[in-house]
Amino acid sequence: MRSMSKIFNLNDPGWGRGGRNDGGRTEDDASRRPRNNEGPPDLDEVWRDFNNKIGSLFGNKRGGGGPRGPRTGGGGGMPSLPSGSPKLLGVLVLVGVIIWGLSGFMIVQEGQVAVVTRFGQYTKTLPPGLQWRVPYPIENHEMVNISQLRTFEVGFRGTARNKVLPESLMLTTDENIIDVQYVVQYRLNPDGAPDYLFRTNMPDESVRQAAETAMREIVGRKTMDFVLYEGRTEVATEVHNLAQSILDRYRTGIQISTVAIQNVQPPEQVQAAFDDAVKAGQDRERQINEGNAYANQVLPQAQGQVARMLQDAEGYRAKVLGDAEGNTARFTSIEGEFAKAPDVTRQRMYLATMQQILESSAKVMVDADSSNNMLYLPLDKIMSQTARDHRSGSGSGSVEATTGAAAAATTPARTVTPPAGNASNNAAARGALVSPYSR
Repeated sequence: MRSMSKIFNLNDPGWGRGGRNDGGRTEDDASRRPRNNEGPPDLDEVWRDFNNKIGSLFGNKRGGGGPRGPRTGGGGGMPSLPSGSPKLLGVLVLVGVIIWGLSGFMIVQEGQVAVVTRFGQYTKTLPPGLQWRVPYPIENHEMVNISQLRTFEVGFRGTARNKVLPESLMLTTDENIIDVQYVVQYRLNPDGAPDYLFRTNMPDESVRQAAETAMREIVGRKTMDFVLYEGRTEVATEVHNLAQSILDRYRTGIQISTVAIQNVQPPEQVQAAFDDAVKAGQDRERQINEGNAYANQVLPQAQGQVARMLQDAEGYRAKVLGDAEGNTARFTSIEGEFAKAPDVTRQRMYLATMQQILESSAKVMVDADSSNNMLYLPLDKIMSQTARDHRSGSGSGSVEATTGAAAAATTPARTVTPPAGNASNNAAARGALVSPYSR
């Protein structure tokens, strides 16, 4: 190593100036013109000195004082390599082969793959990491980024106001024109790098054309209202599937990640008329909703009233039938009792009838034949209060009890009892009860 450093030491003051003798003077001092030490060395002398040192290293015993090799073409040509040095040529060839072989190493970054071609034909795909291929010109490689998410816009550039009408205007199935702006995102398949490079001339432009074709086909099958309102997600999904099938059929090695519809609206020329139509439709829907709300409020009430009336009718029917059946049963039982004891039955019926009549009467009968002083009480008010208490169920006694108490407080009353078996006497007694003050 020291000998090599001495050979290739550029700091050597005699580098390019020929060999030195024992006295420290160079061989060319006598034949060269004197010159400044600051000037650069002659290139021919540098090359000759380099050849001499290489030759001495590999066994050439020609020293610094030996004859110099002949120059080619006068004084300016490059000298030829020293003869008799096959080892030097082998070493140079070996070094060149090693350097050429090392040039085949490469580092594939994460998220990328290296597509290797041999004489222009695809050979293999190398994954990320330190890889090696046969060096150029036998094999070559091209790096492809498979993790990058590529994006392009259709119908606009940058913002929604910067429209591209030839891309965004589309015809629907109901012969209306709409303005559709959407974004497509895609990336390469892990094993699709060779197809991306060699199967398609312009793969990115192929994705754009496939997306536009799919969007126009899907929108052409839908109505305008469906695309504008409730069908955006469905349209985007169908466009994604159709565009992916087109790319797979052409074997582009591309996978579409997302198709996002940014904006859908009518053309600007008919925007005002479309807004009026939309407002009219909204008013129509509002009125329909109000009508439905009113119907939902009125119909249950009417249905409830109908049900209540039906129930009332059923109750009245049941009451009338029950009353009729009860009266019939009571009449039948009274008829049987009357056949057994007519007098007793007649007496009981008369008393019950008189009680029912006098319960709702405000007149009081007082015996006027008595000579005792009579204390006048508000008998009509007492009778009215007693009748109200009796109807409400809170009275403490019957009308007769209250009347009897009032009469006992004033003067003894005379009880009228109809004689049994005499209809004329019974009628006279009833007349006396109705007009107690007439005599």
